[in-house]
Amino acid sequence: MNKSFLSVGGVIAVILVLLGWQGLFVVHQSQQAILLQLGRPLDRVYGPGLHVKVPFIQNVVLFDARILDYDARPAEALTSDLKTIVLDNYARWRIVDPLLFYRTVRTIPNAQAKLDAVVYSQMRAHVARHTLTEVVDSARSSIMDSVTKQASAQMKEFGIEVVDARIKRTDLPAENLRAIFERMRAERERQARQYRSEGAEESTKIRSTADKERALILAEANRDAQILRGEGDAEAARIFAEAFTRSPEFFAFQRSLEAMKKSLRDNTRIVLTPDSPLLQPLHQ
Repeated sequence: MNKSFLSVGGVIAVILVLLGWQGLFVVHQSQQAILLQLGRPLDRVYGPGLHVKVPFIQNVVLFDARILDYDARPAEALTSDLKTIVLDNYARWRIVDPLLFYRTVRTIPNAQAKLDAVVYSQMRAHVARHTLTEVVDSARSSIMDSVTKQASAQMKEFGIEVVDARIKRTDLPAENLRAIFERMRAERERQARQYRSEGAEESTKIRSTADKERALILAEANRDAQILRGEGDAEAARIFAEAFTRSPEFFAFQRSLEAMKKSLRDNTRIVLTPDSPLLQPLHQ
């Protein structure tokens, strides 16, 4: 009798423990929870702490209460000046209404798909109102703030709040990059040809100026040389004339010596008669 009672008591204790285990659930500080009763959500959100549920009838669905990140895939957009750019953006969001979230999207992957469509459509709409320069520089902050507000308003019907939507990077498509590179290279080549032509023109001017100055310098030098030679010849003629007037015999002697010097060179043979004028100085 005692053994049967102990067995029944043990079974009852196990059942009670199991019921207690199934009837209690814990929600952590970073979570929110709702209860599903036979697959239908109850109209209550459970915060952090220990809570009670009906075993085997109610199930717990936990949601992250923290801010979540979603990194979108890069996608193309068209600016107001008809330039195609590739937007690489991300969004930070959180679940503010778990009941509405469960009824509309249920899971985080579904919510991210909705978020991707909404944020990208807003990004594309705002980029289309600005030029490429504004998107990259001046209007970048205002675009992101406006996209955050409007995307959050649209995602509110899914129980989601968009905390922040940001553009990480803006690139040009590969085809545009190649076209821009080719245009930049053509522009650099054009500038190089222009610089080379301007350099050749300046070089020609410098050479022409140098040649002109050289010709002028040589002409002036030749003129001065001719003047100096003329003055030297005149002075020499004056000296000779003065010497001739003072001593005609010496002058004649000097002239005969110069004539002999110019006539009698190396291996020169000459036949002179005794009365030759060239031999008169020797006779004397």
